[in-house]
Amino acid sequence: MRYVTTGKQMKEIDRYTMEEIGIPSMVLMERAAWAFVEEIRGALKKTDRIWVACGTGNNGADGVAAARMLTLEGFRPVILLAGDAERGTEEFKAQLAIARKLGVPVFETEDFIPGKCEVILDAVFGVGLSRPIEGAYREFMEMLAAQSPRFTAAIDVPSGIHSDSGQVMGIALKADVTVTFGYEKLGCLLYPGRLYCGRLVTADIGFPKSALEQGMAGGEKYAMALDDGDLGEIPRRQRDANKGTYGKLLIVAGSKGMSGAAYMSALAAYRTGAGLCRILTDEENRAILQGQIPEAVLLTYDGARAEADGEAFKEMVAGAVKQATAIVLGPGLGRSEASRLLVETVLEQAFVPVVLDADGLNLVAEHPHFTNYFTENIIVTPHVGEMARLTKKSAEEIKADPVGTARTYADIYGVTCVLKDAATVIAGRDGELYINQSGCPAMAKAGSGDVLSGVIAGLLALGLEDVKAAAMGVCLHGKAGEAAAERTGSHGLLAHETADAVPAVMDAARAAQAEEAGGRERG
Repeated sequence: MRYVTTGKQMKEIDRYTMEEIGIPSMVLMERAAWAFVEEIRGALKKTDRIWVACGTGNNGADGVAAARMLTLEGFRPVILLAGDAERGTEEFKAQLAIARKLGVPVFETEDFIPGKCEVILDAVFGVGLSRPIEGAYREFMEMLAAQSPRFTAAIDVPSGIHSDSGQVMGIALKADVTVTFGYEKLGCLLYPGRLYCGRLVTADIGFPKSALEQGMAGGEKYAMALDDGDLGEIPRRQRDANKGTYGKLLIVAGSKGMSGAAYMSALAAYRTGAGLCRILTDEENRAILQGQIPEAVLLTYDGARAEADGEAFKEMVAGAVKQATAIVLGPGLGRSEASRLLVETVLEQAFVPVVLDADGLNLVAEHPHFTNYFTENIIVTPHVGEMARLTKKSAEEIKADPVGTARTYADIYGVTCVLKDAATVIAGRDGELYINQSGCPAMAKAGSGDVLSGVIAGLLALGLEDVKAAAMGVCLHGKAGEAAAERTGSHGLLAHETADAVPAVMDAARAAQAEEAGGRERG
C-alpha cells in the first residue's frame, strides 16, 4: 500500500522535517530538483528550447534549481517568472541568485516575448493552490497552455490542479509526466487531476518516517492506494477446507427480465473464492439461472404472491438471511413492492456483512428510513448517480468532491462507502480512505457493478474484514478488467469476462508475493 497525502498533510511533513528534524529546506529542494532532472533528462535534446515556468514559492524554487542543473549539463533552459521575484520565498530568492550567477537566462513576465518551445517544465504552482487562478497569473498560464511543446513535465503537481480534489482551478497545464515528492498527492489520483498528470512518478527526497506520522497530527488519516502486491494478501485456500469454510453467500438479486445481474454477481463471488452461493430471485429467473450457473442454489419467489402476503414473504426472506455469512443485496431487483419488502427485510434481519448495491440503494433513497437498519457491517456501493439520489446532491457536486462525499456518508451512517467512478473512493466508518487506481475504460459496460458486488462478497466469504474486502475488491475487480481487456480489446469487454479473469489475477498476485519474499530471503 502507498500513502497518499493532502496538501495540508504534505505541508506538515515538510515543516516537521525542516523544523523538528533539522534537514534544511535547501537540501530537500536540491534533492527534489535533482530527482526531477533525473526523471526527465532522457526526454530532452540539447537543441531543445526549454521554458522553465516558475512561480515565486518553493515550487518555483525547485524549478529554478532544475533549470540550473540542466544548464550545467549543456541544455538551454530559460526561466520564465510568474509573479514578483522580490516577493518570493527566501529559498526562491537564493535559488534565483545562484541561477543568475551561472548565466541561466531569466525573464520577468513583462520582459518576455513569447515564441515557440519544444519543452515546458512546469513549476508555477505547488500544493498550496487553493483559489481559482486569475489576473496576470491566468494570462501567464494561458500563454503556456497555448504552446504546443513536444514534452511537458510538472514538478510535484500540474499547475492549476487542486492538490486535494484534483479539480481544475480555472486553468491548468497538462503534463506528460509529473514528478511528485515524498508521497503521491490526493488530487493527482482523482479526476480530472489524474488526466493532467500524465505519468506520475514519486521521488524519495529524504522525508523521515517520523515526519509521515506527524502528517496526521490534525487527526485525518492518510488516504491509501493499493499496489498489485497487496492482492497477494488475499487468504489462500486451506488444504483441509470444505465449501462451508469459505462462506455461505446470499445473493438477493434479479427480477423479471433481469436475471443477468444475479448471474454476474454470483459468478464473480464464486470466481473470487466463495464456497456456496444461494440466489434469492424471482421465480421467472429459475430456468435461466439453472442453465447459466448450476453451481448456485436457487431460492425463488412469485412477486405477486409476495405482495399479496407480505408477512409470509418476509418470514421466508428472514429464514434465508439467517443462513448467510454475507449478503449481496440489490443488483437488478427493480423497485416493485416485492423488492421493497425484500430490501427492508434483509436490512432489518441481517447482522452479517451486506453489500448494498444498485436497486437496493435506489430503494433506500426512496425510503430513507431504511437507513435506520444500517449496521457497521453495511457496504454501500453507489455510482455517482445513485449517490446523488442517496444524498440529494447533484452529480456535479459529488464529482467535485468524491472524497468528502464518501467520507461524510460513511461517517453519518457508520458504514463503508464505495463511491464508484473512474477513480473509485472507498471510505471506512473509522476514517480509513482508499483511492483505487486499477481498471480501464473497457469496463464501462452494463453489469460491471454487479460483478464488483460479487467480488467484494467473495472476499468477505474468504474472511476479510469489511473495509479491506471493499478496497481489495475494487482493486481486484479493476485488475481483472485490465487483464480481460487485453484479450477482448477496449470495446469488446463484457462484464462476465471480468469475473472470469479474477482467479488468474489472484494467482499472479500470490506468485509475485512469493517471489518477492524469496528474493528478500536470498538477499
